[in-house]
Amino acid sequence: DSRSEPTRRVRREPVRLTAHPGTMAQMPTCIAVIGAGHVGGPTAVMIAHKCPGIKVLVTDANPLKLAKWQGSLPPVYEPGLKEILEGVRGQNLFFEPDLAKCIREAQLIFVAVTTPLKQDGVGAGHAPDVRYWEAVARTIGAVATEQKVVIERSTVPVRTAMVMARLLRPPTSKVRHEVLSNPSFAVAGTAMVNLASPDVVLIGGQDSVTGKAAVAALTAVYAQWVPAHKIKASGVWSAELSKLAASAFLAQRVSSMSAISAVCEASDADVGEVARAIGTDSRIGAKHLQAGIGFGGACYPTHLRNLIYLCQSNRLPEVATYWQAVLDMNTWQRERFTESIVKTLFNTVAGKKIAVLGFAYKKDTSDIRESPAKYICRRLLDEGAELSIYDPAVSRASIEAALGASAGQQDVNDDELAAVEPRTPQGAVPGNFSRAPPKLSVEPDAYSACVGAHAFLLLTDWDEFKALDYSQVYASMKRPCFAFDGRCCLDNKMLREVGFNVHAIGSTAPKAGASTMPAGMSSAEAKGPLKLELSPPGPLDY
Repeated sequence: DSRSEPTRRVRREPVRLTAHPGTMAQMPTCIAVIGAGHVGGPTAVMIAHKCPGIKVLVTDANPLKLAKWQGSLPPVYEPGLKEILEGVRGQNLFFEPDLAKCIREAQLIFVAVTTPLKQDGVGAGHAPDVRYWEAVARTIGAVATEQKVVIERSTVPVRTAMVMARLLRPPTSKVRHEVLSNPSFAVAGTAMVNLASPDVVLIGGQDSVTGKAAVAALTAVYAQWVPAHKIKASGVWSAELSKLAASAFLAQRVSSMSAISAVCEASDADVGEVARAIGTDSRIGAKHLQAGIGFGGACYPTHLRNLIYLCQSNRLPEVATYWQAVLDMNTWQRERFTESIVKTLFNTVAGKKIAVLGFAYKKDTSDIRESPAKYICRRLLDEGAELSIYDPAVSRASIEAALGASAGQQDVNDDELAAVEPRTPQGAVPGNFSRAPPKLSVEPDAYSACVGAHAFLLLTDWDEFKALDYSQVYASMKRPCFAFDGRCCLDNKMLREVGFNVHAIGSTAPKAGASTMPAGMSSAEAKGPLKLELSPPGPLDY
């Protein structure tokens, strides 16, 4: 009797990681990674390192990038990456320019190509451009004569897997391939640690026999080094959305602290003390409460815009407005910081040398995509400032290309910059520094950058900047000397004792008229022409 059996419904539970006879659940012998950038490169290196029995092929549309992976300096800087790479390159890790060969040999294919924002047309500035994904899917369908597991590795729009699946089935494909979502949660600067010991490995697959078998095959790879309880299965679309949601939540915390930092400056509170206080609440936690000039990189800004576009497309304007506010706060924070620099330097920076310490969007990475430092430097160049920049991992070529339009050169976009060679933090940038364009120079160290500067800006929280001899820095700069701490990581009290006028996000500078005479300075020196009480008071003078 049909009434005795309840109506069957499609269940959205996590799929079971079980093998099925006659399917692809066995351990693969070859894996291909398409896309050798910040996501694909480290992923391939870690899989090769942890799975010596698996051959890993890496390919990319940019032959120059592949050549750099085979050279002495990889195109991506991550602590520990170079050392692990050298141990597996030529053993079971190979960089292969022939895409068709990689597709034919591999059983599992990770796709880690870029998804930049559309520059024109519907959704310009927010919608992702998936042309490269479609091109890869069509190539796999045309080349592969045996069933493959195609894995979304870089972050993609929700339901991209559905589009990929349509292209990877007949008639557009010779055979039917299975599509999984396996978003990377690795963080720039600690990517190798995150990949070696992840908090979670999320695998999204279809609730079908072949879908479960594909999930099992990928699980078998990760099980070589990741504990079973950290490998989670879900639906494909849930896995795709999870990465966007994670980035949005973390960006939200950064923007929240940006908002609180402005309140601190207006009320004479200290944002560091506030962060420590609320971080002790177990419901909040202490992570991601560092105030500064805002977030950057390829994840938070892009994923927020993707999420906003997703909400708009699904007629959720209130939700879109909510997440847009997180993005707007981030933009406002760096604009506010830039305006404070101009106001503090007597309402003009024209013709003044300003030292910039750090250009990457965060420490321990060479990634400058969406870096707050880039936007701040562009604004200052537009105001007529002369910038002297040092970053221990970003090359002179990358910096000059990023600021080319403002410094009298042709500009390039973020995706092109991602392929520019980094430099190691241990070594200076090779080359002739005198060839930099007017108003912009890139220096081999922080001390050189600060010589003759009116002010220095700390824009990236590299550890080496905390250990500088700021007495030496002060002695080489023009008077009065200004220090702008955009990352809240310097000892402001020490800097003021040395002689700097210090302006740090989330804390209040000494009030106009208060003593700014450094310890050890005589009263005669304080009365001289270099007296530091010249900073004009105002709401942004902090």
